[in-house]
Amino acid sequence: MEFTIQHFIALAPLLITSLTIVVVMLAIAWRRNHSQTFLLSCAGLNLALLSIIPALKVAPLAVTPLMMIDDFALLYIALILVATLACVTLAHAYLGEGGTGYPGNREELYLLILLAAAGGIVLVSAQHLAGLFIGLELLSIPTYGLVAYAFFNKRSLEAGIKYMVLSAAGSAFLLFGMALLYAEAGSLSFTGIGHALAATNMPAPIAQLGLAMMLIGLAFKLSLVPFHLWTPDVYEGAPAPVAAFLATASKVAVFAVMVRLFQISPAANTGVLSNVLTVIAIASILFGNLLALTQNNLKRLLGYSSIAHFGYLLIALVASKGLAVEAIGVYLVTYVITSLGAFGVITLMSSPYKGRDADALYEYRGLFWRRPYLTAVLTVMMLSLAGIPLTAGFIGKFYIIATGVEAHEWWLVASLILGSAIGVFYYLRVMVTLYLIEPNLRRVDAELHWEQKAGGVMLLAIALLAFFLGVYPQPLLTLVQHAVLGV
Repeated sequence: MEFTIQHFIALAPLLITSLTIVVVMLAIAWRRNHSQTFLLSCAGLNLALLSIIPALKVAPLAVTPLMMIDDFALLYIALILVATLACVTLAHAYLGEGGTGYPGNREELYLLILLAAAGGIVLVSAQHLAGLFIGLELLSIPTYGLVAYAFFNKRSLEAGIKYMVLSAAGSAFLLFGMALLYAEAGSLSFTGIGHALAATNMPAPIAQLGLAMMLIGLAFKLSLVPFHLWTPDVYEGAPAPVAAFLATASKVAVFAVMVRLFQISPAANTGVLSNVLTVIAIASILFGNLLALTQNNLKRLLGYSSIAHFGYLLIALVASKGLAVEAIGVYLVTYVITSLGAFGVITLMSSPYKGRDADALYEYRGLFWRRPYLTAVLTVMMLSLAGIPLTAGFIGKFYIIATGVEAHEWWLVASLILGSAIGVFYYLRVMVTLYLIEPNLRRVDAELHWEQKAGGVMLLAIALLAFFLGVYPQPLLTLVQHAVLGV
């Protein structure tokens, strides 16, 4: 096929991100400078974000047989780039400056985050199983290094090894599933698979087995029950900005490609597989929320709660008609904003680097009396995760319930309501802890003027955005309504 200027415009976000990776790599080789690397990374990510505007004018466009740049892909590319930009800003605050900060090399963290972001961009644009696998591996492999980046902390190394082994197992299932699906459908493109499966009333057992194995591989990455056991340990061991990246950009990319696969190949979401997805959704919602109840570590609590949130998202995936794609878009945007805010507070509490992150719940006791604005940010994030009205999280949850009701998935809607009720308890527990007073407590605090630095400004902006979207969600709804799949 011939490449025209339109193809390059459509690919601009990926090309600019890739160019940023090369520039950052050369800059590190030339001279190690933490602030320079940070500024180059931010500049590249902002340019990639701006390049989405001209890309929208040429979309939808099949750039190669592997990639489709449409409004759907561009929405999630924007979401991944915004999440990456936020994580890079948090990483700068986390690693610190001079002798007081992180004792190892700081610059490679930015390089690994940018590589993983490029993988996410490939993944959300994939319309072919080969594209899906390339994107997934490009996203996963840098993440192993990111999780184990705090090399002198044994929890971080343990988390990196756990994530690597289980992620490799997930990739093996995914590849085997693709091979079985190709054996039956005779095509690797999502549309080809969709046509082949739609030709028969009931997909052949081999095709169903292939799809089930692919689902296992993707469920590992999304930490859905029963493939969730790595999540709390990896979240706890990973440096706080990396945990933020894992919870947001990484999961958004995998879920977006899953939506594309199930929407373009509707037969993939029927019969036995639909029942399996329903069971996984209910189990993820209940187990995620119940296990979060017992946690005294904020990162582990957010890890278990993310299992429940992706269980909620599966409701829209099972429904797959009507409001489904719109509901998934709204929920993912609100979830990303809220998770970035919650992990952002942990990051600022943990910096400059002091051996381990400030993630134990007792370290947040009475924070309101020492850092009131930081407490306000975390309070808004907890309310949003709980889905309380006037926060962004409420709009997301409302859309998911509307989708479940529209599709008459009553068991799923009931499990969502029950899970949300359990969730309110542990989110309120975190909030109450922030306002308690206890004498002679070992204090852990953010820097005194945290709100005047890049990480603090970004965190306050996220909190205002979470509140603004809860009060006036129309701009978000308009954005998501335009993000249609190009076939």
